[in-house]
Amino acid sequence: MYICYLDESGTIEAQSSSSHFVLIGLAIPAITWKKKDLDISSIKQKYGLSGTEIHTGWMLRPYAEQSMVPGFESMDSDSRKKAVLGLRALNLARPRKNSKQKELLKNYRKTEPYIHLSYNERAEFVEVLAGIIKSWVDCRIFGEAHDKACSSGDKAYEIAFEQIVTRFNTFLSQAANATGIIVQDNNETVCRRLTAKMREYHRRGTLWSDIDNIVETPLFVDSQLTSMVQIADLCAYATRRFFEKGETRFFNPIYDRFDRSKGKLVGLRHYTGMQRCMCRVCIDHGRY
Repeated sequence: MYICYLDESGTIEAQSSSSHFVLIGLAIPAITWKKKDLDISSIKQKYGLSGTEIHTGWMLRPYAEQSMVPGFESMDSDSRKKAVLGLRALNLARPRKNSKQKELLKNYRKTEPYIHLSYNERAEFVEVLAGIIKSWVDCRIFGEAHDKACSSGDKAYEIAFEQIVTRFNTFLSQAANATGIIVQDNNETVCRRLTAKMREYHRRGTLWSDIDNIVETPLFVDSQLTSMVQIADLCAYATRRFFEKGETRFFNPIYDRFDRSKGKLVGLRHYTGMQRCMCRVCIDHGRY
């Protein structure tokens, strides 16, 4: 039995700061879940993040307040946190438009769990996690990256989901006819739609194959309480940043975990419509 954890990075809306939408499925054998969960918990504890949800996109943002604290790097964790929270409280007290205030409050809420770590420490933490994923040789990643300039608008999520379901099922059928289940962050905007889609796949198959090796509809969980969904989030972020910015620090360690068949990359597709692409992924996938 394999458990495939899904998460996305970027949005499908054309009017956003991201040029790509990425959906990732991280599959692990159920029998190894406990050991892998302990691996993640151990790394979190080392960086003072026990019990904290890891959201890579928020973690890797620059925090302006840290650069305003004299001697921040030499402070202990409690002093760092106290100093940053003090500056943030002063900033929130300044008058501004309500929409800007809400945006600032959201930013502070999402990043507060990480303010005791400098940017370099946060990046190091993510890099260590990426290295752990690389060491999981029984792990398989399935991904779909849509260039939104060539994408199918609001259908991009469903197209990406169908691709991952198909590839995961194919992998399972080739792995001694194993079975698998899909687990996803509890996103209210997509859970009903994906549940209906999965029921349809069970009845009729996807565009490419019948779905005989995946059981049930997706199980939706709270990502704050499920470390493996957080790891899928890291993989999705690293993949999107590779396509958008050419960043490889976090993508290179996980790249070998994307599924391959007879040495050919089949677990990750860069969708660019009819436009030719010569990126590393498209060349390895054979669609350039």
